[in-house]
Amino acid sequence: MSKALKNSICLFFLLTACQSKPPGSSSLFVAQGATKRELLPAEGRRYAISTQGDFATRAGREMFESGGNLIDAAVAASFVIAVERPHSTGIGGGGFMVFRDGKTARVFAVDFRERAPAKAAKNMFLGRDGRPVKGLSENGVLAVAVPGLVAGLLEIHERFGSLPRQKILRPAIDLAEKGFPVYPALAEALKEQGPLLARDAAAKKIFFSKKGPVLGEGETLVQADLGKTLRAIAAGGRKAFDDGAFARALDSLSKKSGGVIRASDLKNYRVLWREPLRDQYRGFEVYSMPPPSSGGLHVLQFLKFLANDRLADKGFLSAESIHLEASALQSAFADRATYLGDPDFVNVPVRELLSADYLQKRRAEVPKDRARRADEVRAGELTVRSESTETTHLSIIDSEGGMVATTQTINGWFGAGLVVGGTGVVLNNEMDDFSAQTGAQNMFGAVGGEANSIAPGKTPLSSMSPTLLLKDGKPRLAIGAPGGTRIISCVAQTILNHLEFALPLRESIAAVRLHHQWKPDVLSLDPPGPGEKTVQELRRMGYRVELKPVPCNVMAVSQENGLLSAVSDPRDIGTAFAR
Repeated sequence: MSKALKNSICLFFLLTACQSKPPGSSSLFVAQGATKRELLPAEGRRYAISTQGDFATRAGREMFESGGNLIDAAVAASFVIAVERPHSTGIGGGGFMVFRDGKTARVFAVDFRERAPAKAAKNMFLGRDGRPVKGLSENGVLAVAVPGLVAGLLEIHERFGSLPRQKILRPAIDLAEKGFPVYPALAEALKEQGPLLARDAAAKKIFFSKKGPVLGEGETLVQADLGKTLRAIAAGGRKAFDDGAFARALDSLSKKSGGVIRASDLKNYRVLWREPLRDQYRGFEVYSMPPPSSGGLHVLQFLKFLANDRLADKGFLSAESIHLEASALQSAFADRATYLGDPDFVNVPVRELLSADYLQKRRAEVPKDRARRADEVRAGELTVRSESTETTHLSIIDSEGGMVATTQTINGWFGAGLVVGGTGVVLNNEMDDFSAQTGAQNMFGAVGGEANSIAPGKTPLSSMSPTLLLKDGKPRLAIGAPGGTRIISCVAQTILNHLEFALPLRESIAAVRLHHQWKPDVLSLDPPGPGEKTVQELRRMGYRVELKPVPCNVMAVSQENGLLSAVSDPRDIGTAFAR
């Protein structure tokens, strides 16, 4: 029997699994949204790429085929995805990158996340009654934090890239100027945010048709002004962005609209090279992004919290396994609200939060057969010194020992709903990721604490979780996802599915997901869920179960026995390629 026929038969049974399958069978638990595309990975020997966009993957491929290296491919794909997914990322945003340099075997963590402007104030989103003003941190110029994506990508490329900057930016320039058909996810975002975009003349010029309504599926989106801005960056580097037409136009827009961001904030922005988080799980070295990302820390907490539970023996997505996974997430999000913030402003007790003793104590707090209410879950006690499917991700691996995982964002769909006139740049609304007030929820429902309060130059907390795994010193997996607070649960569960339940990477990604973030006190399960019997058992345990999609799209690449594989979440339009 041919390999192609075997794969076709396996895929058929995977997508048509019936209820007679045993409880531990992964075939039963493929999420409805994951049946949109085939699950077979791309495989090769030289490189593998997984991104959320067809054009972005092509750009990465073009850099490799032109003699470029891993970083050339990652940076080119990042600039293209900034054009291809204007609703979720862009050069008006920021991000994190964790990468391994194949030549030196060193792992780097780069923070080019957006930061609070110098004129930002702790109470800037509170009304006269002392409470957060609805929408103020989400829409309009006050919601805009200082973008870092251009500075970050260019600095990484200057240090580790090999091809000329002009070559790296050419695919993004061409895509912006020539345009591309609006795909379903972009059409949905345009329809959803149309009323917000309609308030801004510069946004209407780009995203609305001449007849009036927002561009619909199949219509061509051309971003000529953005192409002009990218051309300037290609010619002049970071200075063309931070001290050029964009900076002047942003400064003018902010002053006219009562904002606090200024051109000087762009000039003073610094890319931060941080020490990556590093820990062990089941014989794997795990590297992830440190604070101000909470994601990397909580992915590690989740895995270590469950390390002694032998979940594979309890059954994949059994009620008992779901209960323990949900409990791990509850504890992590409670810690997030209390301890996590920008380490340049507050002390974040990373070592304590990841210690085996601490996590064993947290695990011991979980009742065997009963859900914990949100008011029963608190952050763990530590001695501490005083002090949405938004976003995008791409993963790349090569045959020389290099790996990249990078997550980038403008926060909500179309960010603050503003485009800087004449530049085509959609502005982020990352100020919403700060805690407007202790205990207040942001647009993703995440509860914030004093550690994540607003201060000039401070970086807001993030759930982005770009993560690398090595086995015996060799690259094994690069993974990450967009999805707001769901990033943590999606990335952590995919790793758990792959390593604990021994599912193939493609099934680990396509499987039904769960999400629990402590507050709101809801356990979300991807439809069709783990089966009616299991759902009823969870409800008897006291969980408020909702069968609704967990919006998060995982992009992963792996290496095993010299074979490189790329998988793009079948829930989305992303593209995987390997050669």
